[in-house]
Amino acid sequence: MKKVLYIFILFLLASCQENDKERIARLLNEWNRKEIKFPDHSVFTIQGKDTVTMDFHNTDFKVITYVDSIGCTSCKLQLHRWKELIAEMDSVTSGTVPFLFYFHPKDMKELRYLTRRDNFTYPVCFDEDDEFNSLNRFPSEMTFQTFLLDKENKVIGMGNPVHNPKVKELYLMKITGENPSKADVSVTKMRVDRTEHNFGTFSMAEKQECTFRLTNTGKSLLVIHDVTTSCGCTKVEYRKEPVRPGESIELRVSYEAEENGYFEKIITVFANLETSSVRLRVRGNAK
Repeated sequence: MKKVLYIFILFLLASCQENDKERIARLLNEWNRKEIKFPDHSVFTIQGKDTVTMDFHNTDFKVITYVDSIGCTSCKLQLHRWKELIAEMDSVTSGTVPFLFYFHPKDMKELRYLTRRDNFTYPVCFDEDDEFNSLNRFPSEMTFQTFLLDKENKVIGMGNPVHNPKVKELYLMKITGENPSKADVSVTKMRVDRTEHNFGTFSMAEKQECTFRLTNTGKSLLVIHDVTTSCGCTKVEYRKEPVRPGESIELRVSYEAEENGYFEKIITVFANLETSSVRLRVRGNAK
């Protein structure tokens, strides 16, 4: 079990600043094998309407995620990515791993709207009294509010698998007992034409688009494992094939404002690089 935690620490700390490493390692050690407590009566609904029964107490594994009411709710939820992850997990586990979503809403109407907008039909507990968090006192950082639990509801993995493909890989490895990586990929180097784009001031009704160019400057194929965004309002399209040395790939980024005001969104590119990931930014002012 300590070996599993150590692997999680290595991956999660790979791209951290030096002054963050001790704090994060301490946090992971604190939660390793900690038992998660559940409210006596958790009501799960589909899109805030139909109540369903969630049978998760006797399963070998379960994934739980808690979303608090602080900050941009849409940014935190990333429901479209959760749908993809659940479908992938079901395909390799025959649907035996339940996902438990506990949302502490600041605005119930907004949460219901978001689940319907993204056609998210997986059961969710709208925990208006924040009872789940009161029982467990989860970390304040969104990255550490998702856990992989064993049959005894003890933490055996920590981190958000929809924001970090390495965490997803480790969850799958722990659940299936197999390494999902098909082959080891040699590390290469990459150059980005720029690390941020400013859309300037624009009307909320206008969809904004820009492009980042990534060039393989190494000697091995460049493999983009995944590209994540800090908000569902920011989407990225790119060619999935490996990039040969000397060639380039474009990330086509689109942004649709959900509220007015200044914004800054993060795009994280995970690839076979020494640093594991590269961060890009888009910013602007929607009116």
